[in-house]
Amino acid sequence: MAHRTRPTPRICPACDGFASAAITLGGRDARGHLRTITAHCPACHGTGTATARRDREGARA
Repeated sequence: MAHRTRPTPRICPACDGFASAAITLGGRDARGHLRTITAHCPACHGTGTATARRDREGARA
């Protein structure tokens, strides 16, 4: 019996799969930890994958 494989997820073209990044704010807090923020890709909202786009048959461009 053949095993069915799931289709590979589509990688987001805007971030190439690296959807989140930690960015330092250039300083330390009172405890000595670096202050960072997390930035997410606006195209995929931090998931790293793009939704499959289906074109409808007969649709006009």
